[in-house]
Amino acid sequence: MMATNMQNAYKQNAMNTASPGELTLMLYNGCLKFIKQAKQAMEASNIEQRNTSITKAQNIIRELMVTLKTDSEVGQNMMRMYDFILNQLIDANVKNDPQALENAEEMVTEFRNTWKEVIQIDRQQRHGAGGKA
Repeated sequence: MMATNMQNAYKQNAMNTASPGELTLMLYNGCLKFIKQAKQAMEASNIEQRNTSITKAQNIIRELMVTLKTDSEVGQNMMRMYDFILNQLIDANVKNDPQALENAEEMVTEFRNTWKEVIQIDRQQRHGAGGKA
């Protein structure tokens, strides 16, 4: 019980101190975790667990859509991709379709990996410039 409380406090603290970029990364990672859980539930024919996990993944994609700035072409393209991911998740759930879940997972993984690189480059530019401004 104590360990769980400490983990929750740590997670809360991590979220409070995370930059917006790191928060986005946490959302992508959370989404992937729920997709993996949904896959396992699908394989085990556990409809209730599949539905719960996919719904959580959908909620994360919706959150990313709500916070996305669409005043640029990049933003508009990302919105279309998020929309595609959301539709794949809905199909995966409604039709019990493992391929749709796979499609969503691949796209979220790409987003996550690209985002991770962006954060690392940003961090190097801010902190690791070797003292040269």
